[in-house]
Amino acid sequence: MKELFGTVMCDIEDVFLTDQDKTLISNKYVGGLILFSRNYESHEQLKNLIDEIFSIKENIIIAVDQEGGRVQRFVDEFTKIPSMQKITYFAKINNNYKIFKEIGWLISKELLSVGVDINFAPVLDINEKKSSIIGDRSFSKDVDEIIQCASLLIDGMHEAGMMSTGKHFPGHGGVLEDSHFESPIDNKKLEDLINHAIKPYISLSNKLDAIMCAHIMFPNIDSEIPSLSNIWIKNILKDRLKYNGIVFSDDLSMIGSGQESCIVKTKKSLEAGCDMVIICNDRKEVINVLNFLNENKYDLSEKLFTMKKKEDANWSKLLESQRANEIKKLLYKIGS
Repeated sequence: MKELFGTVMCDIEDVFLTDQDKTLISNKYVGGLILFSRNYESHEQLKNLIDEIFSIKENIIIAVDQEGGRVQRFVDEFTKIPSMQKITYFAKINNNYKIFKEIGWLISKELLSVGVDINFAPVLDINEKKSSIIGDRSFSKDVDEIIQCASLLIDGMHEAGMMSTGKHFPGHGGVLEDSHFESPIDNKKLEDLINHAIKPYISLSNKLDAIMCAHIMFPNIDSEIPSLSNIWIKNILKDRLKYNGIVFSDDLSMIGSGQESCIVKTKKSLEAGCDMVIICNDRKEVINVLNFLNENKYDLSEKLFTMKKKEDANWSKLLESQRANEIKKLLYKIGS
């Protein structure tokens, strides 16, 4: 029998677990924890923290955003990764796109060495020179180049034993606003998106273990953002695009997710077909959602076990690895 997982991913405040954190983790509807820079002091501390989390509950997914560039939560002792855009530029002028497989492998191995299950990557947004939050997090302004780079990065992740998550479906690169703090609106029509922003998801659908939905309103397609939308998740992503992997919401506490309570948004998201909702930086709302799910006897998930790491990694051996050290030298050259 497959393990059952809760359908809520939340966060913790510090580099250690409080009694409230432990109670929260024990709740059957908590199936994931996402870690941030505030949860990290050292490699040893992080491994001990994650070991303690797993001692409380084994059927939980530990996640992080370790993209590189501006979005890298663990830095000291981990390899500093340049932005994907900067690496793409290097790969192009040196005709060395295979570097992305090596980078995917190295990032994943370092995360696996502390017990992290998933890295929310790759970013599949197109750099249309508009978005304040995407920018150099994107591989490129060219769709085919994004597909090439992301495909190789995923190959490296899979080789290491880590699953991939493409984001932010159906595309965040075409709007100026940052959905953490504003409510972006994109007036493109569906066919325009399918022929452009959604192309990476179509091309990589067999490699993407999960997809994270964006908090952007597309009024010509639906009155709900993708994370909360039957039309986007069930009709477009699953039925039309035939995607069968895991679907995550983006953080439902973000301004771009709307003004409704997280209970309402969670209900909409799960009923639309999301497998797991993410709620960060609002413990009160997390507790409200968990109580709601319990009171209404929501089902747990059998699918989410697929996102658990497939291998562990030994930190000491990784530090001595010739392959790892060659990649680090090249990344230092790119970043300097």
